[in-house]
Amino acid sequence: MCATRTDWAGALAALVRAGVCGLLQREVVSLHVGQAGVQVGSACWELYCLEHGIAPDGQLCWTVQDDTFNAFFSETGGGKCVPRAIVADLEPTCIDEIRTGAYRSLFHPSQLVSGKEDAASNFARGFYTVGREMVELVLERIRVLTEDCSALQVRPSSPVQPTYSDERFPPPVSLALMGFAVSVRERQGEEESALRNKWAGCPVSSWARGLYPGCSPWVVRVSPGCPQGVTHCVAQGFLLFRAYGGGTGSGFATLLLERLMEDYSKTSKLEFAVFPAPQISPVIVEPYNAVLCTHGSLEIEDCCFVMDNEAVYDICDRHLDVPRPTYTNLNRLLGQVVSAVTASLRFEGCLNVDLVEFQTNLVPYPRLHFPLITYAPFVSAGKAYHEALSVGQLTSACFEPANQMVRCSPVDGKYMACCLLYRGDVTPTDVNSAVQAIKSKRSIRFVDWCPTGFKIGINYQPPTTVPGADLAPVIRAVTMLSNSTAIRVAWEKLNRKFDLMHRKRAFIHWYVGEGMEEGEFQDAREDLAALEQDYAAVEE
Repeated sequence: MCATRTDWAGALAALVRAGVCGLLQREVVSLHVGQAGVQVGSACWELYCLEHGIAPDGQLCWTVQDDTFNAFFSETGGGKCVPRAIVADLEPTCIDEIRTGAYRSLFHPSQLVSGKEDAASNFARGFYTVGREMVELVLERIRVLTEDCSALQVRPSSPVQPTYSDERFPPPVSLALMGFAVSVRERQGEEESALRNKWAGCPVSSWARGLYPGCSPWVVRVSPGCPQGVTHCVAQGFLLFRAYGGGTGSGFATLLLERLMEDYSKTSKLEFAVFPAPQISPVIVEPYNAVLCTHGSLEIEDCCFVMDNEAVYDICDRHLDVPRPTYTNLNRLLGQVVSAVTASLRFEGCLNVDLVEFQTNLVPYPRLHFPLITYAPFVSAGKAYHEALSVGQLTSACFEPANQMVRCSPVDGKYMACCLLYRGDVTPTDVNSAVQAIKSKRSIRFVDWCPTGFKIGINYQPPTTVPGADLAPVIRAVTMLSNSTAIRVAWEKLNRKFDLMHRKRAFIHWYVGEGMEEGEFQDAREDLAALEQDYAAVEE
């Protein structure tokens, strides 16, 4: 029996009232590439599992009341949760640590892809030679992963006017739902679980997403057949984790991004990148790799959240009382920050932010897509339960350079956009007061054409910490994502180091020997000079 429009309206209205609408979230695929990407990824998935109550073997530790973990995990028929992630490196050492570590049963073996020789800290080896031998295998594994989260996104052919008071759908959504052989009726007093089970029993092959007037965004399942106005979309987006200074993270990851652009051009591509630090450099040719990587990725990625090891070292030393941090300390700290940024993708809240909103609110111009991350509070485990900061104090702390993930001073630039993500024990009233206090400070400067400047996200899931780690448990935290012209300083320092070596043609023969042309260095350098000028023009 075919469902009438009234049937659909009643069923979906019931889903909205039952809260099911907020539980159906589109999936995100994570890509961890190179040593830094793999090690930061290990810290992230360790924390995700703790937050969602998932054991190291993938089994749920308790009965969950919702399926929000499905955004980052897929669930097998046996009830095991598997990360929606691909972990790739050109040499096996780091991935072998996962294969033999505590979380070896969490990933499917096909998700762990390693080659036999590394990129030797050489962008050209990762992009032109060794990387090309492995890229097809990684793309095939990504394709298999994305097939498990295929989606249909309702794209209105005309602006939707939220004027429907009788539970009728906007026209594009009506088009998407009419004619499908599914019958779901609202029954007064039905339990949420029963309603969800009935909905899940529909002939499902895809997802469709629309906007129900007056309610938060909802997602509905539909049967095969794609009417006009519905377009295919594999996932909400990709999250790439890598370092700009290494050979695999710079070269192979850039090659992978290029190939992803061919197959998934409409899908969001955001990344968390470990950027070369001003004073700490484990690789001599880091400036070459970072400049070539930035040039190769500038037009094909949507947003890049920048972090550097020097800033993270300082946070461990000053705030967490860890004067000689190991990579485990650094990666767990970075994992905490990544968890805070992605919390709104994985948990419920009254003002959640998805991947597309990150782009829309943080990237005013396509090339200027390098937001800074600031997190508060950083409370050491030794000070647990001795410091309780208010929402206002946490918000103010986010504008302190000492809490930034990159070494640069925001006072030296202007903000183009600012996104404040609150999690834990936070109310909208407290947030409004805190934001008004920030706006009243004259030391915080925005560009003239962006007078409001603040995007707010509120998520009720409090921060989780890894047992025995450096961070103390807290009841609330704030993460600020800000697109500031101050990041130009990082590009200036990188370009200066590049020029010092390039004038002497130092180490270039290693790149040319792997198939690069020397002119590519000049092209990349000119592109980054133009990027510097783009930031300067915005600030004027």
